[in-house]
Amino acid sequence: MPKLWNETIEAHRRTVHDAILDATVELVRERGLLAVTMSQIAEKTGIGRATLYKYFPDVETILAAWHGRHVAAHLEQLARAGERGGDAGQRLEAVLETYALIHHQMARHGFGPDLVALLHRPDDVGHAQHRLSAMLRDALADAARAGAVRDDVAPDELAAFCLHALRAGAVLPSQAAVRRLVAVTLAGLRAR
Repeated sequence: MPKLWNETIEAHRRTVHDAILDATVELVRERGLLAVTMSQIAEKTGIGRATLYKYFPDVETILAAWHGRHVAAHLEQLARAGERGGDAGQRLEAVLETYALIHHQMARHGFGPDLVALLHRPDDVGHAQHRLSAMLRDALADAARAGAVRDDVAPDELAAFCLHALRAGAVLPSQAAVRRLVAVTLAGLRAR
């Protein structure tokens, strides 16, 4: 087949794939995790059930694919935050704030505990968690070398502290409160 034809078919498949993911998450938000069926997803996406089953065997697999896409986007967002201009301390602050705001926004978009539990199984998020920890560890090590944060605690340990503390962004009432959380976290990181 001609290259253009292959590219057109692949683009169509990506479009259908993404539409399935988006429709499924929207239905889960509206109806709850256990109330969504493959028939409803096919209808909302505007495709036949047979077509849907060519892409995914069940709702859980669709949600796992959506989550993978979402995690990849968040990791990219965090990487961009860490590449912004400024000194090592400013880049670290940008990464910490971005991470806390991601948690804040996710909570505001209707991701209940049942969906979070399904999507955050250790086997499914291990690679992403490792990449996130390494990204933050490296930012902390750079900031420590620049004298912006303490160097009496290993960067791996500090990264774990930060990740756990900043997940509290999910329960805070506003972005201003999230920024205060980041400021408190940074205060604990500062060199003494």
